[in-house]
Amino acid sequence: MADTVSAEQRSRNMSRIRSKNTKPELKVRQLLHRAGYRFRLHGAARGGALPGKPDLVFAGRRKVIFVNGCFWHTHSCPAGTHAPATNPEFWAAKRARTVARDAAALQALRTAGWEALVVWECELRNTSALEYELIAFLGPPGKPVSAPDEA
Repeated sequence: MADTVSAEQRSRNMSRIRSKNTKPELKVRQLLHRAGYRFRLHGAARGGALPGKPDLVFAGRRKVIFVNGCFWHTHSCPAGTHAPATNPEFWAAKRARTVARDAAALQALRTAGWEALVVWECELRNTSALEYELIAFLGPPGKPVSAPDEA
């Protein structure tokens, strides 16, 4: 099936897709803030930016959360497995690069001693299950308990 809009209109539409402060990200942030968690945004951590620029950074816990769109990051749900009919080679290559970049960022974070959780856009449909998953990953809200220094 051919694209129903002109190349110029498609380009204009695609240029308006944001990478920060997306609706799914805002929903996760609101859910976590309401539950009592505090965080930094978009890879900001003491000492510089983190690999992959995580959406939410919990520096005291050394944990990060990525909020990924199913289509863009090739999730296994129906939205993620849908392949565009127009210019399929371009989209397949673009999405494959995104998956490779995500895997490299997660590995770099693990190597640096950070734990990461990926929240998929489709998981936002069931907020109670998502909230349970987030709390299980982060631990109880409030200041994280750190181990006492051994002298």
